Amino acid sequence: MEQSNKPIKNHVVDFLDYCEVEKGLRNNTQKNYGQYLKKFTDWLKSSHLEGLLPHQLTSDHIWNYRLYLSRYQNPKNGQTLKKATQNYYLIALRSFLGYFVQKDIFSIPPDKIALPKVDKGAKTIKFLNLDQIEKLLNAITPKDRITIRDRAILESLFSTGLRIAELVALNTEQFANIKDKKDFELSVIGKGGNPRTVYFSERALGYIKKYLSLRNSKEKSLFINFRDKDGTGSRLTSRSIERIVKKYAILAGIPVFTTPHTLRHSYATDLLTQGVDLRSIQEFLGHKNIVTTQIYTHVTNKRLRDIHRQFHGGKNLKS
Repeated sequence: MEQSNKPIKNHVVDFLDYCEVEKGLRNNTQKNYGQYLKKFTDWLKSSHLEGLLPHQLTSDHIWNYRLYLSRYQNPKNGQTLKKATQNYYLIALRSFLGYFVQKDIFSIPPDKIALPKVDKGAKTIKFLNLDQIEKLLNAITPKDRITIRDRAILESLFSTGLRIAELVALNTEQFANIKDKKDFELSVIGKGGNPRTVYFSERALGYIKKYLSLRNSKEKSLFINFRDKDGTGSRLTSRSIERIVKKYAILAGIPVFTTPHTLRHSYATDLLTQGVDLRSIQEFLGHKNIVTTQIYTHVTNKRLRDIHRQFHGGKNLKS
């Protein structure tokens, strides 16, 4: 192990390059690591520790940073960080320290950072029922290329359960042979580089066909912003998709928490309430671990309880 003369904050860029080249992490994961570590470097700056070297980092520093995360309040709304969110920042820092180990740079060991326990029952999902989904979709009057594009986006999100990054990454060449098809299945590369098949319903595919017929752009991206005067444009960003969903959620008068990921939750919840087994839903969503998919099971608990109360014969037994 060698002592580095470069401050900790100056190693972050090298760490992100390492994540890309040696660990093979996807761009979104690298971006997240960069954002989480910025919180740490901002704390170093506010604590007058900008020049701190890797071998000078101590357990006391880590403890003070954890206190900072625990007490942090968003300046806009005063909200504190949830335990699960604090874990994301600490996991990023542990990975950063793991990079020091791999590069033989002396610093505090990664395992010195213990993660706070998170209440497993605290994680809840927010989803829309079918009536709300219908209101959301019908809030769009498909009359021009932008509104037809927006309808195609929302229909696709609910039909496929795509993550927002997966939707943004779609290209027109993937839909080159859809003209005579009623529905469509497509292989996508999901989180962690894992491939899976997603399914576009007849409704969703119909709006994609209409949208593509109105495009005159050679841009390879499927969903574009039409910003150029000639009707072309560039790939919509994740933030743009979020704005589109939020816009129509407000118009539809449905819960303001609605995001693209809410539609993914709604897709999974709908499948579950229709009787689809959990293993199949795991494959539809591209979850590596069935435990991740099990967050949806509590959603149907109330429905099952109501059915039990209504139909179970035991209620008619004489005492």
